[in-house]
Amino acid sequence: MIIDKETLSAYENRYRATFINSLAGIKQAFLIGTKSKDGFSNLAIFNSLIHIGANPPLWGFICRPDVVKRDTLNNILETGYYTINYVSATDFSKAHKTSAKFSKEISEFDACGFTEVYNAAVDVPFVAEAHIKVLMKLQQKIDITINNTIMIIGSIEQIEIDKSIVSADGFVALDKSNTLACAGLDAYYATYLIDRLQYATTDALPLTK
Repeated sequence: MIIDKETLSAYENRYRATFINSLAGIKQAFLIGTKSKDGFSNLAIFNSLIHIGANPPLWGFICRPDVVKRDTLNNILETGYYTINYVSATDFSKAHKTSAKFSKEISEFDACGFTEVYNAAVDVPFVAEAHIKVLMKLQQKIDITINNTIMIIGSIEQIEIDKSIVSADGFVALDKSNTLACAGLDAYYATYLIDRLQYATTDALPLTK
């Protein structure tokens, strides 16, 4: 079937959102931990992680328009720090619950069954159960005027990771830790590796590394 722009516009709002979100494919699921200036911790699931560059190491993610309360965004803009936490596929239900609209005074860590932990670097919460924990520092906020969404770009300040999932050439095998992935707003997947291939050339199909 062919679906043109006019047909998309005519879809019911929730159907259109589900369709477009899931069509974009399977992406990394991650939990962002933040803390407000007045001491309230927050945890929220996202799936829009974007690799910006490796030197310096920069990642971005997309926030929805801030026309309503956005604790994650507000906390990042207030303090300049946040954490990115990769969770196991077995924790998909708890991770999904963090998307519920809790009041600022209720910590999603407590409400959703995750453990809040800190290190000495900065007063921002990590997820104890996360097998990869990344401390991020805000570098740039970009307003995307076409739909009023916001891109947050941060620098990687610290990474906590099990060295057993990092190969000799630096490749991080997320499938070895059963990292959670998702599609759309409510579909969750486990990850597995098909293969790693050699550098592509024009004369033949690439071989397995």
